[in-house]
Amino acid sequence: MQTIAVVDYGMGNLRSVVNALEVVTDGKDQVILTSMPQQVLDADRVVFPGQGAAGDCMRAIDAYGLREAVLNAAENRPFLGICMGMQVLIDRSEENQGTTCLGFFKGQVKYFGDGHKDQSGVKLKVPHMGWNRVTQTQSHPLWHSIADGSRFYFVHSYYLDAEAPDLVAGVTEYGFNFTSAIARDNLFALQCHPEKSSDSGLQLLRNFVNWNGQP
Repeated sequence: MQTIAVVDYGMGNLRSVVNALEVVTDGKDQVILTSMPQQVLDADRVVFPGQGAAGDCMRAIDAYGLREAVLNAAENRPFLGICMGMQVLIDRSEENQGTTCLGFFKGQVKYFGDGHKDQSGVKLKVPHMGWNRVTQTQSHPLWHSIADGSRFYFVHSYYLDAEAPDLVAGVTEYGFNFTSAIARDNLFALQCHPEKSSDSGLQLLRNFVNWNGQP
């Protein structure tokens, strides 16, 4: 039996993530919701979700003493970032008048803008909320049995602008194509919420649970 740690730093209702993982593991693995750094370090694989503002997220991570445990997990074992758990892996976010993040990857997190429009000039709502397609830009074990262009559930006002093009594993169109998934080595992360994305989301979580951490 493997242990899957869902990192809890006090932001958002993470029970839906835990419940979805328990569904795909069918009770064969131990899924723990934890704010304890040592439990994160001891886990076989780690899920790093998150909701809310980047500044609050970073303060909470440090308040719980989770920074080094999260960075260690991102370096050394199968790791899945979800929503804010993807954004704060980057250097810096524009949110909260500028927030220094974990800096695991080079890049910026940017605001869609109050005047965000589609290509025909029609104003788009911010936050970007609801179902949208993810175009897979590289093959990856976590895309197994998920059709290219499958729809996932999004809720966000900021998007990731990765510095390295080869980091991008999926893009989504919302006025322009933004990075909606990244992948490198043992790490995969998404802007959308797989735990709220029906069959495609459950399949991605199932793929993660069975993934050996190799690209």
